[in-house]
Amino acid sequence: MKPVELIKDIFWVGVVDWNKRNFHGYSKSPLGTTYNNFLIKDEKVTLIDTVEREFLEEMLCSITQVIGKEGKIDYVVVNHLEPDHAGCLDEIVKRFKPEKILTSPMGEKAMKAHFHYTDWPVEVVPTGSEVSIGKHTLQFIETRMLHWPDSMLTYVPEAKIAFSNDAFGQNWATSERFADEVDRSTLEKRMAEYYANIVLPYSPVVQKTLTSLAEKELEIEMLCPDHGLFFRGEDVAFAIDKYMEFARQEPKNKAVLVYDTMWQSTEKMAKAIATGLVDEGVSVRLMSVKSNHHSEIMTEVFDSAAVLVGSPTHNNGILPGMADVLTYMKGLRPQNKIGAAFGSFGWSGECVKVLNEWLESMNFETVEPGSVKVKHIPTHETYGECYDLGRKVGQAIKAKLGL
Repeated sequence: MKPVELIKDIFWVGVVDWNKRNFHGYSKSPLGTTYNNFLIKDEKVTLIDTVEREFLEEMLCSITQVIGKEGKIDYVVVNHLEPDHAGCLDEIVKRFKPEKILTSPMGEKAMKAHFHYTDWPVEVVPTGSEVSIGKHTLQFIETRMLHWPDSMLTYVPEAKIAFSNDAFGQNWATSERFADEVDRSTLEKRMAEYYANIVLPYSPVVQKTLTSLAEKELEIEMLCPDHGLFFRGEDVAFAIDKYMEFARQEPKNKAVLVYDTMWQSTEKMAKAIATGLVDEGVSVRLMSVKSNHHSEIMTEVFDSAAVLVGSPTHNNGILPGMADVLTYMKGLRPQNKIGAAFGSFGWSGECVKVLNEWLESMNFETVEPGSVKVKHIPTHETYGECYDLGRKVGQAIKAKLGL
């Protein structure tokens, strides 16, 4: 892609990764992603972030189109050291020999650990620091744990533009650059997917950071994350409000049944439970762990009021696919959930006990009875127990949401 002048003298020089499907090795990225970075033409030409290493030449091509073959980069801002944003930093330093490399206090530590440099011109810029580059000023605000300790936002007051790194990002490869140029429902889904699988554990920090940013009364007319689309005009408030909504983790009238099955008994139980939920007016998602990646499951769990987990007993425990999903889910620390367990067994029957232990470890609320267990094949009677569990969870959801 060619560079794009976002506003006068400020350019997008990033790349579009159309074929990305596995993001960082743990999350699916069905629509690809972008690695956004930026170049400001001023008395001190400034590069903000870089891109993933394999796209070095594409980024350099865009930079050259802006500053020419003999152009130089005077300053480099490193908002975050993860390799999809700093993967080309060493090559930029080698080629352009910048006067300054600006990063947060935690960024300096991460930079040394990643690049093992001895003579880079690194300047630490904690929150409140300002650096003039000519007509423009760079103001720095640490945004620790959004989503790494080194994360930082760079604000240019003269342009009223904020470069927020991973915050407000989406994994979506597009030829468009702005949120107002794409389908809104797809945009919101991509924002929720990104938040649910990457930022969710830090939701308390998100709320504090957004409150702190509001108190600074920054005039932001353009908000530019390092993945996905940019927000301008009224969409800036939309993005900030959406993130605060995500951070509050307010559940919807929705239940997700996450299950694995061996000979379909547990799956049949899931369908009977789902019927009970539907009869209580609850929106339901049935998600087999064999058919759905754990990040897809987590995106649905994110805004649900209840999560019901099911597995047959396997080697005195649960099936490994179910254990994988629960390990992933627990690490993301979802809040405000009702939980219930179900499963089938042949002789030992520990599945429901193990599943309930997982739910308890995540501080999910439970209903009574909070589980159903079936030996071998469900019967008319046990299908009824499954249906009743769905009804009870549905009633608990309505009580929780005041419906």
